[in-house]
This record gives sequence, structure tokens and C-alpha cells, in this order.
Amino acid sequence: MSRVAVVTGGARGIGAAVAKRLARDGMAVAVLDLDASACEPVVADITAAGGQAMAVGCNVADETEVAAAVDRIADALGAPTVLVNNAGIIRDNMLHKMTVDDWDAVLNVHLRGAFLMARALQPHMKAQNFGRIVNLSSTSALGNRGQANYSAAKAGMQGFTKTLAIELGRYNVTANAIAPGFIQTDMTAATAERIGIGFDQFIELAAQQIPVGRVGQPDDIAHTVSFLASEGAGFVSGQVIYVAGGPKD
Repeated sequence: MSRVAVVTGGARGIGAAVAKRLARDGMAVAVLDLDASACEPVVADITAAGGQAMAVGCNVADETEVAAAVDRIADALGAPTVLVNNAGIIRDNMLHKMTVDDWDAVLNVHLRGAFLMARALQPHMKAQNFGRIVNLSSTSALGNRGQANYSAAKAGMQGFTKTLAIELGRYNVTANAIAPGFIQTDMTAATAERIGIGFDQFIELAAQQIPVGRVGQPDDIAHTVSFLASEGAGFVSGQVIYVAGGPKD
């Protein structure tokens, strides 16, 4: 049976890689981001490869927009039962410089967004007696200088994941979190710019601290999502998997 997946923050980086991988796995994919047009290149790649996908514009932190988007996806593709909560932003700063708006913006996109999306898809998962929720956390959940808001959001994502696993397990719905380490994306490029270092040098320095000797790529995360979203991962739930090239606490 072909499943329908929703990937938030799907226009670029990790989200785009995940969307393409789930499409290769045989799922119909709703590629969701703030601007639907930004998702079109990902959709085009999927359809060119013989897959099925649609672009969806939605602010995941807006309850009304989320409800409308999920209804639109269900009408176009069928009941969505695989959810990848990848949408995220950074507003990095030291605590004494961090504004309330920067705090709220990050927590709203990551946590409120994941909550709204999971709540909206839950009825479809229950009706199908099948669901896979994969939430993107981060090694920053363990603490990271200049990221009090992001670290709090990503730690919160882990608690949210474990609670979903407890509540939804009876419906054959699993919930797991992936905590990436250094992944080469636009977001890590923005971090390099913030701290005033060239991206190539930033990558080189990061790789020296990673046991496997390289930084991660979006496809590294997509492979892990593929497993957790699969039929065969039904006994893996409530877990946090650090995909970081080495052990993390």
C-alpha cells in the first residue's frame, strides 16, 4: 500500500533530501514550506523520477493554515500517515542579547509547529491504524553556546516525541526523533556567517571534531528517516537517534 508523507520545511536542505528519499521509497509526498513556490523544484525532481508529490504553502505555527493544508493534502493524495517535522529556523544570540521575539519565533516554528502538525495528522493515522512521526531534534538539545532558544526547542522536541510514542502506540503509530550533528546546509552556513568564519573553514574545523572525519550531508538524515518511516520499523518508538558521526550523550 502506498503511504502519503508530509515533510515540513521541505523546500531545501534536510527537508528536500527527506522528501526525495521518501518518494523513492514509494510514498506520495506533500512538500510543505512557508512558500509553495519554493517547494516546486523538489516536487519537479520527484515527479521527473516517476514519483508523486505536491507543493504546499503553510506556516506550521498557524493553527488555521495547518488544518487547511492537511485537508488539502488528504484530498489530493489520500490520508497522510507519515509526518516528518523538519521545519525550523534559527535566531542565534547570547542570552543577554536575545529578544523575546527571537525566543518566541524559534519555539513557535519548532515546537508549536510540530504539535499542530502531529495533532492534525493524528486522526488520519488512527483511521488507517498506521502512522510514523519523525521529529527533527539536534545535538544542540544537549546545549550550545548562543542557542538558548534553539537548544530549548530541540530538547523539547525529544520530550514531545516520547510522549507521542506513549499516547499513540496503541494505534500502530510510532514517534521517533533524529538529532543531527553538523549537517552541511544553508542553516549551518548562516551559523558560520554569524560567528564570522568562512563556511569552508567552518566545515573543516567541524570535521576535525567528528570521529568519522567528515561533516554530515542531508542524505545522511534522509536515510535514517527512511528507516524510521518504514513498515519494518514498527517496534522502534520513543527513541532519539543521534546522527552525528560519533557518540553523543
